Amino acid sequence: MRRAIGIASLACFVALPVFAGETPIALYATGHYEDAMKAGAGLGTAPGFVIAARAALADAQTRDQPCLPCLQRAEGFARHAVATDPKLPDGQTYLAVSLGYEARVVGPVTARFHNYPGHAKDALDAALVSDPKNPWALGALGGWNIEIVRTGGDTLADLLYGATVDQGLDAFARAFKAAPDNLAVRYQYALSLSGYDPDRFRHEIEDAFVRVAHEQPQTAYERLAQKRAAELAELLRKGDRAAFDARVRKYQGYP
Repeated sequence: MRRAIGIASLACFVALPVFAGETPIALYATGHYEDAMKAGAGLGTAPGFVIAARAALADAQTRDQPCLPCLQRAEGFARHAVATDPKLPDGQTYLAVSLGYEARVVGPVTARFHNYPGHAKDALDAALVSDPKNPWALGALGGWNIEIVRTGGDTLADLLYGATVDQGLDAFARAFKAAPDNLAVRYQYALSLSGYDPDRFRHEIEDAFVRVAHEQPQTAYERLAQKRAAELAELLRKGDRAAFDARVRKYQGYP
């Protein structure tokens, strides 16, 4: 079976008190990630574990340096969601995303040895069987294909893993069709292309940054993504390629 070698596609802080009457998703949306994790996991349901995983990933992305234990915590919540309801696509998607970010931290040798990429692809396949139009799963699949090619090159990626940039672009296009106003997926699209080939895809990257800038953030994470997109757009406009590449790598979760 063909396996991927990567995926696309995150400062400890003191936990805030859980506010009476606030749901896990409301806590997540306002950036109270630790409380969202506790409240979501405390429900003991697949949707609750999904919110916990989503909050753990967002928490990891706010940190100045990659945090492997934070990503493993997100993976654990996602696995609970999958175990509770394997047909819930978001649980499978966040499992794949968690493994993808972990792979970037541990490095390609360790990631391949433990088959992070293969497990991530299996999870994405399961998510899309349950919901073929799920924008989060499609966006993750798009980033996954592009990351494989970025890591192994066009020929090897296609020969060994059946992954191509065109498939990645197609998955992103389907995600945009399913959710045209999804700021986070649009940001991940720009980030994936920026890490792969910002010269070849400069027009697409700049267009994505413009679209992100004009969306209305609905969550604390989306506000962070919008801020980072504006920073990257300015570096690209100035032609500061070294700074641009360094920021892209940081925001993709590489050490």
